[in-house]
Amino acid sequence: MHIPDGYLSPQTYVPLMGVFVVTAAVAVKKVKKEMSIKHIPYLGMAAAFSFIIMMFNLPVPGGTTGHAVGAAAIAIILGPWSAVLSVSVALIIQALIFGDGGITAIGANCFNIGVFMPFVAYYLFKLLRFKSHRPGRIFFASFTAGYLSLVLTAILTAAQFGIQPMIATSPEGIPLYCPYGLNIAVPAMAIEHLLIFGIVEGLVTAMIVRYFIKNESGLVYVFKKGGKNE
Repeated sequence: MHIPDGYLSPQTYVPLMGVFVVTAAVAVKKVKKEMSIKHIPYLGMAAAFSFIIMMFNLPVPGGTTGHAVGAAAIAIILGPWSAVLSVSVALIIQALIFGDGGITAIGANCFNIGVFMPFVAYYLFKLLRFKSHRPGRIFFASFTAGYLSLVLTAILTAAQFGIQPMIATSPEGIPLYCPYGLNIAVPAMAIEHLLIFGIVEGLVTAMIVRYFIKNESGLVYVFKKGGKNE
């Protein structure tokens, strides 16, 4: 799901970079306000976890890859703003050092995977949990949040691919960037994530959330009081 260089036009990746930079700045302020100093190391652990799980990626037709992310679990446990920072750091390191994701596409990748996905997962979890503490309900909510957030992120990424032939072509009508339209990009990305990667993301999310609720419930962001969640 990492977008490589050459697949997005400047009309797409420049605005997404701007949105990501603004969101990251807000995330820094939010995390400083909401997270205690003793829990700051969890941000590093979350970034490392996301980095590792995203390295297990498989090629997907259409010029990108599919993989689990870990963003849903991080958003539920540490909060969506913490997930923005930790997942984005992992994505930036992957792009700059390992070439996993393009340099020009850093903003797009960080927006899709590091911003859009955590917030979708977090609010889906809250909606589906119905403030219940029952293990079955929490497992269902966390699995579904992880599954759907990854699938929707894949579709968002595919849409960014698919619009390129419509917004960036040569005078002869030849696509200058991603050559695949929405009719190819969206099914290619959606099917792989619906059938494989979304299920993996859902299971990883459910198992990690269940572990933390059982052993470190005081850390779980969605259960904290003080106006942030409940």
